Formats: sequence, C-alpha cells, structure tokens
Amino acid sequence: MRILVVEDELLIGLDMEYVLRSLGYEVAGPVTNAADARKLGATVDIALVDVNLSDGPTGPISAAYLRQTHGVTIIFTTANPEAVIANSDAIGVLSKPVSASDLLSAIEYAIACRKGEPAVAPTCLKHA
Repeated sequence: MRILVVEDELLIGLDMEYVLRSLGYEVAGPVTNAADARKLGATVDIALVDVNLSDGPTGPISAAYLRQTHGVTIIFTTANPEAVIANSDAIGVLSKPVSASDLLSAIEYAIACRKGEPAVAPTCLKHA
C-alpha cells in the first residue's frame, strides 16, 4: 500500500512520513497543497489529508477528488475534527497531534477496509 501525506506543516508531514516509512510503508509526499495531492492521486492507495493546506481549506475538496477519481481511501488528520466529522469521503478523522501508535492503528484499519476485510475502527479514529 502506498500512502500519501497531505499536510501543510512540513515538520508534521515529515514526522508522519518517517513513522510510516519506519513501519515499512511506501510514502508519497508530504505535499502541502491540493494541486500536488491531485497529481499524486493515481499513484496511492491511502491518503492522510489535513483540512487546511497551504492553499487554504482545500483538504476536503482534495479528499473528494482523490476518493471519487482514484478510489483512494481517505483519513483526515486535523486539529479541527468538527470541520469534517460528517464528511462521507473519509473513513475517519485523526485528531492532531497524532501519535505514532494512533497513526499505525488508523493505517491498519484503512488497509483492512481497502481489502474488504472485517475490521473495527480504532478508538483514535473518529467517524467521518
């Protein structure tokens, strides 16, 4: 599974990338804006998407594009989960700051969802 990190705060994006790579996942990004996320959409399976990116609050629009156009499984990562809690484009929302263990649990859940395997959402993942 290839994972896209869409995060405008470079240190947070690099931290997510580091954790995911250290667990053996292939990572695209981090990217900081909607245009770059869309460019990589066809090459990824899962995307971690922040709500507010460097080009504004374009995370939800980017997530919709990635899911609808490329079938990407979306997890929002945001300090403002209320902004996307009712969004049907994502399987859930991780509240920032995100711990490595929560990130791993969310990714494992996303992989199970993509494979059509029965899975219970981890408690760290709020339902979108």
